[in-house]
Amino acid sequence: MNSFTDDFTINGITMTAQPICRQNEVLTPDALEFVAKLHRATADRRQELLQARRTRRAEIAAGQDPRFLRATEDIRNDPSWRVAPPAPGLEDRRVEITGPVDQKMTINALNSGAKVWLADMEDSSTPTWRNVIKGQLNLTDALERRIDFTSPEGKEYKLRPAGELPTIVVRPRGWHLPEKHMIIDGAPIAGGIVDFGLFFFHNARRLLAQGKGPYFYLPKIENHLEARLWNDIFILAQDLLGIPQGTIRATVLIETITAAFEMEEILYELRDHAAGLNAGRWDYIFSLIKNFRTRGPRFVLPDRGQVTMTQPFMRAYTEQLVRACHKRGAMAIGGMAAAVPNRKDEAANTNAFEKVRADKTREANDGFDGSWVAHPDLVPVCREVFDSILGERPNQLDRTREDVIPDDAALINVAATEGTITEQGIRNNIEVGIRYIESWLRGNGAVAIHNLMEDAATAEISRSQLWQWMYASAITDHGEIITHHWIEELLDEEFARLERFDGDRFEDARDIFEEVTLARDFPSFLTLPAYARYLTEAKTKASAEELAAA
Repeated sequence: MNSFTDDFTINGITMTAQPICRQNEVLTPDALEFVAKLHRATADRRQELLQARRTRRAEIAAGQDPRFLRATEDIRNDPSWRVAPPAPGLEDRRVEITGPVDQKMTINALNSGAKVWLADMEDSSTPTWRNVIKGQLNLTDALERRIDFTSPEGKEYKLRPAGELPTIVVRPRGWHLPEKHMIIDGAPIAGGIVDFGLFFFHNARRLLAQGKGPYFYLPKIENHLEARLWNDIFILAQDLLGIPQGTIRATVLIETITAAFEMEEILYELRDHAAGLNAGRWDYIFSLIKNFRTRGPRFVLPDRGQVTMTQPFMRAYTEQLVRACHKRGAMAIGGMAAAVPNRKDEAANTNAFEKVRADKTREANDGFDGSWVAHPDLVPVCREVFDSILGERPNQLDRTREDVIPDDAALINVAATEGTITEQGIRNNIEVGIRYIESWLRGNGAVAIHNLMEDAATAEISRSQLWQWMYASAITDHGEIITHHWIEELLDEEFARLERFDGDRFEDARDIFEEVTLARDFPSFLTLPAYARYLTEAKTKASAEELAAA
């Protein structure tokens, strides 16, 4: 297969990318047939659900605030149902490390001492064809213990003994992202089906033989019907491979504002496969801005750095999440603390440790069963905090948080948020947005900027805040009205300050940033135009429908 340079088709799927080394191990005829069956069974429903997102967003823009659903009241009021009990390797999740599935990160994450590794094919991974295929190879190589290597600098990367490695939980791409290098019936396959299908096909039995199972994190879900689609995919996938129903387990990221109103319903739809919910805080803030961006001052947030987890609407979100999970026997997993240590800067290191410890202490005290970190040095900090609360217990599912009263109005009480908009906050959004996109274009979807770990979600906050502030003519703490012209001036200044280097992609990054920030129309995800223009080998322009999807 590796000798081909033109498009070629196997089992109805046409591959349009330049083949890379070893891709024939991933794109076997049987694996492609499996992916094709998953796609054909669900493609129409996926498009209907993406259209439903657009409809819902238009309703919110027109003034219709989300509320708990009347149609699903019976599910919420029925005390009898529970999700499946914790699966092998998911009973204790007190510290989870996240990161992309490149070779080095795979080994470092598996050697980190965490209980779970979120192997990320989504927001911290740029979906180049090479990254998509290499990620699959790295996961299989890790499970087969053939991933060890020595870097060009002579550093050895070698896996610890099997008994010391965390449980792998794979995060596929969200429903909105296509895989334009795999075409079926004239249309690209959903990136999430490619990521899920290839990993499941090649590794489900391997994982079961190792005493665990195929486990997943599901991103960007907006409502319980989207969870139902994933559940139907799980049922079909298990049937096609002859694997018992309920073997797959999924943790859903509650990282859209609309999903927060349907947490119990999402668990119900996935109940035989559900492992828990995660408080995906950064995408959640982005989703709130995106949905309410034209609704005026009531929904305008202060500087990103001031939108902390102690703000009232964020407290409501996390406390109601723990209550919903524990009421149904599901794990509640805390979100990502953005601070990352810097081994070359002792003061920054100490500051990062203190911030992460405070963040994890609040989560553990609120009843979360575990939480996320983005760097191996933070694993001991998170573990120490949860050890002090959990002791010998694997989780705190018994803390049902019946003191928390479900309150839909509290979830969107953005007006109670304290803070200000500052010129420095505007400048920081510009710098972070452009620097992140530049890194993303070079194939690196997770990057430390100013000792904070930035991924696609935090870049989305940066550009959507700027868009909303301009639209609302928001006013800074010094009384300046935020205008399109002023943002353009500050963008010129910040761009001139960037340190350039050979092979950088800053000019391209600026083009994308201006398109998704300064244009009148608001692309739902900045990665859609960036992917269509720069990562698709058969260069395409994202359709208006794609840009609005999600």
